[in-house]
Amino acid sequence: MDRRKSIKSIILGGVAGGLALNGCKPGTDSDAVVPEEAAVDEKYFGRTPEEKEQIAKLNAEQFFNEHQMETLGVLCALILPANEKYGSATDVGVPDFIEFMAKDIPAYQTELKGGLMWLDHKSNKDYSVEFKKATPEQQKVILDGIAFPDEKEPTYEQNFFSLVRNLTVTGYYTSKEGIEDLGYKGNTPNVWDGVPQDVLDKHGKSYPKEWMPKFVDQSKRNVMAEWDDDMNLIT
Repeated sequence: MDRRKSIKSIILGGVAGGLALNGCKPGTDSDAVVPEEAAVDEKYFGRTPEEKEQIAKLNAEQFFNEHQMETLGVLCALILPANEKYGSATDVGVPDFIEFMAKDIPAYQTELKGGLMWLDHKSNKDYSVEFKKATPEQQKVILDGIAFPDEKEPTYEQNFFSLVRNLTVTGYYTSKEGIEDLGYKGNTPNVWDGVPQDVLDKHGKSYPKEWMPKFVDQSKRNVMAEWDDDMNLIT
């Protein structure tokens, strides 16, 4: 099993239930031009005015410099590479997500910048080149040395890699592409065909014939039920 499939199986086993998928609204024209202000509101739907103000403030700031963002891009793509159908974590914008999270949670900042600095130091020491310019094989050798933290006393660089790995997986699998990759469809209604006949027989029950086309006719599942004044079902 490759790295991407391993991560995907973990997500499906424990985290996917917490992901939220915003489906298309019925009757919405996907080619319609959306005003910029409306697009922003749609992107941050459900946010309070205070939250939107905070998001705008954080988006206006820049935490990582250009070199650090490039290094982060290489690192994210190594953690979650592209496959035959979907792009890597970097392709879907995970470095920008980590940039945002670093600004939103300042406690991450020292560890993230320090860890990126360590990667360059380690790469320069072992291969005389910055981490982002090392070969994929050299990069993987460096990461293999910090990818499995000591359970009792993890090192600084191991904690750094664990943080970036967690952020990478979170950023990817909450993106549109990541949710599609998971095959997560969201909460969808099932088709109810009534109580199974063997259960009805066991309890000596049966449906009145006139109820069957009203309650179990799947062609009418989206029709609102109506009742008369005596509480008799009409439709």
